[in-house]
Amino acid sequence: MRYPHLTHPPLVAIAHGSRDPRAGATITELLGVARERAAGHGLAGLDIRAAFLDHAPPAPVQVLTALGDGPVVVLPLLLTAAYHSGTDIPGLLTEAQAALPALRIRYGAPLGPHPGLLRALEQRLAAAGVDLAQAGRTAVVLASAGSSHPAANAVISRLAADWQASRGWQAVRPGYASAASPTPEQAVAGLIRGGARRVVVASYLLAPGQFADRVRERSLAAGAAAVSGPLGAAPEVADVLLSRYREALGGGVCQPAGRKVSVR
Repeated sequence: MRYPHLTHPPLVAIAHGSRDPRAGATITELLGVARERAAGHGLAGLDIRAAFLDHAPPAPVQVLTALGDGPVVVLPLLLTAAYHSGTDIPGLLTEAQAALPALRIRYGAPLGPHPGLLRALEQRLAAAGVDLAQAGRTAVVLASAGSSHPAANAVISRLAADWQASRGWQAVRPGYASAASPTPEQAVAGLIRGGARRVVVASYLLAPGQFADRVRERSLAAGAAAVSGPLGAAPEVADVLLSRYREALGGGVCQPAGRKVSVR
C-alpha cells in the first residue's frame, strides 16, 4: 500500500494488552474518540489502529504488516516511560523494520506525563463524587500500576507533587499497585494516620482490569472516601494521544519518499 499524496501517516497505538475484555473494549473506545476529535487537531481522516503487546490481538507486527509500506507513526499507549516503552516496543519495531524495509516508522513518546492527563484525572474524580472546589480539604492518592524501574516511579512521585502544587490539594501522595511501595491502600492509611479527614484515590490507570479492581477494593477498605475510575476513553486522553502524534511528526508532514526511518 502506498501513500503518494499522504498528509497524515497512519497512527498505530500500542497498548499493554490484558486478558480482561474490558481493557480491550476501553482501548477501542478511546481510539474511536481520538478519531472523532482528530479534525479539531488538524488531522481529519487520520487512520488510527490499535495493537497490543500481549494477551490480546492484533500484535504490533500484524498491524504494521497490514499497512504494507510508506510512513507510519507508532505511539506507546502507556502512561509512563518504562520498560515497555523504552525496550519492548523499540525492539519489536526494529524487528518489524528489518522485515518490512519499505515501511518507515517514527516512534513517539508515551502518553504521560502530560497536563492533559491531570485534567482527565480531575474529571474522573468529579464523576466519582469528589468536590474539586474542596481541594484544600482533600488528600489524594495518585495510584499508578507501578514499575520495577525506579525512574518510572519517580515520575509518578513528581507528578503527585506538581498536581498538589497546581490544584491546591491538601496533599497528594503516590501509590503503586505493583513492584513498588507504598501501595495505594498503604498511602491511604498513611494519610489518614497523618490527620487527613478525607482521602480520595485518583486511578492513574488507562483501562479497567486487575490493577484497577485491586486499587478500588483495597483503597476503600483502607478508608478512602472515593476512588475514581480509570482514565479510559476520556476526551482529554484522546487529545493527549493526538498531541503526541503531532510531536512525533516534529510538527510537520511525513513525506512519502526520501525520509529516514526514526525508531526512537
